[in-house]
Order: sequence, then C-alpha cells, then structure tokens
Amino acid sequence: MNWITNYVRPRINSIFSRREVPENLWTKCSECGTMLFHRELSDNLNVCTGCGHHMAITPRERFANLFDGGIFTEVDVPAPTADPLQFRDQKKYPDRMKGAQKKTGEKEAMLVAAGEMGHTPIVAACQDFSFMGGSMGMYVGNAIIAAAEKAVELQRPLILFSAAGGARMQEGILSLMQMPRTTVAVQMLKEAGLPYIVVLTHPTTGGVTASYAMLGDVQISEPNALICFAGPRVIEQTIREKLPEGFQRAEYLLDHGMLDRVTKRTEMRDELITIIRMLMGMPPAIKGDLPAPEAQEADAEGESLSEALTGEEADAK
Repeated sequence: MNWITNYVRPRINSIFSRREVPENLWTKCSECGTMLFHRELSDNLNVCTGCGHHMAITPRERFANLFDGGIFTEVDVPAPTADPLQFRDQKKYPDRMKGAQKKTGEKEAMLVAAGEMGHTPIVAACQDFSFMGGSMGMYVGNAIIAAAEKAVELQRPLILFSAAGGARMQEGILSLMQMPRTTVAVQMLKEAGLPYIVVLTHPTTGGVTASYAMLGDVQISEPNALICFAGPRVIEQTIREKLPEGFQRAEYLLDHGMLDRVTKRTEMRDELITIIRMLMGMPPAIKGDLPAPEAQEADAEGESLSEALTGEEADAK
C-alpha cells in the first residue's frame, strides 16, 4: 500500500480544493443576536423569526411582495438639477450620489410604481433609507408629485412607505421647499377623493415627518419604528430630563393618538388591501383565484367524454 498516493495526496488535494462558505449566507439579528439563514430571512420579509425585529428592506423587495405576482410598472420621475448649490463637504455632492447609486443600484432615494395588490389597482411610493439615509431632496419631491399625479390620472389610491433621516443638506433650502410641494401633492389626492395611506417605517424623522409622512388618511407603522422630528437624544439634552421608555417609537405614538395602527410587515399587505377596498367602496377581496366557469365546464365535458370512450372500449372487448 502506497500511503503517499492513497493518503497524503488526497489529503493535500482536499485542503487546497476546500471551498470557503460565502459570508452572505447568514445574517445576525441586531436585536437578539440570532443567526438567520438568508433565504429564511428573505422569505419572512427581513423580519427576524426569533424576536420579530424588523430589519431594513429595499423598495424593490417590498414591492415584490406587495404587488400581485411581484409585477409592477415603474412611474417615471422628472430628474432635477444634479448639483444646484455646488455643495462640497468631505466629498463633492455628485461623488456622494455616484457612491449611493453604486451601493444601492437605484437612481435615487424613492421608487414609484403602479400595479395591482390583491386585484386592487394602486400607486405606491417607497423611500430607500440605504440611499443617503433616504434623505428628502428635489428628486424625492418630484417622485411624490409624480405618484400623486399618476394616482389622480388612473383614479387609484396612493400608498407611501416612508423611511428617511430628514431633508438632504446638500440641497439646502431647495430640499426644505419639498415640504410644501409634497403637501400640495397630497391635497391633490384629497380633492380627487382618493385615499392616501402612509406606512411609516424605521426611521422616519425630520422634515419628512413634518410634511407628507403625517398627512395620510390612515397612518400605519411597522413595530418599534422611530418616528419623530427631532431625535430623542436631542430632546433629552435640550430639556435635561429623562424621557419615557419607548419615547417616539411606534407603540408610544399609537398610545398617544399619532397613529391608527401598528402592523407587522408580514401582515401589512392583507391589511392594506382591506383598508383600501373599504375606502374605495369595493367589495371584500377574494383570497383565492378559481378557474373560469368555461374552463370548469370544458374539463367536465372532457372527463365525461373519456368515460364514455372507456365504456365503449369495454363493450367492444
């Protein structure tokens, strides 16, 4: 027995051909520390299966679950001036934009789409917190106006998912001007008699909270989302007092009348369908799809014909 051939060589080959496990197969929950398999986490809409902590989710991932079959049509948003103030801090504003676009694969911090949700036609807009903190700049203002105009044109309700750190400082006063612009866009929906539903996700702060994020006909939030204008740390340092437990979190705001509902992400779609259909005066949604009557009749005729042919063959024998 040649031990070099039979033992040493296979051992060396196994060491050098060993494949490393990809690092992105597991995600650690920041709340409870549970290691979650990436497919399990994705199937549960980025909600921890151990403690129920709601992790960040991109607009496309959210829309893939929201719309029927994950099918939707993107709504075009007018592109604003690229760098109106020639702003520069540690980096030039255009360089920051390119970095965010490369990181997220999106043009900007908001995605607008039209489609059906439970056979209910809607228009939806969703902010991406991973794109420069979901900050509200001119593009976000244009996106909300485009979403409102598309909703009025198609006579559909508008659902908006907010997630932002506030106004975008690189655009200065131009970003703050999006607060009245988006308020006018919401008023367009109200004048057209169309529902405007806001789903506040973690975090929703600053000028976004002070404008379109708190103007919905129905205000819903995901669990434990931070919703505020100024953060709790700033308030605590200003008033020099200890704040209550859970201050400015979704459940605290629900108890104090700022929200209508706090709903888990896994249950959000069904709740939105129910609310939208009620506000639009539509009958309750049908949970399952049945084949058309013609198809059922054709299948029944085919079965009876096959039974008749089988009977004739038996008689012939």
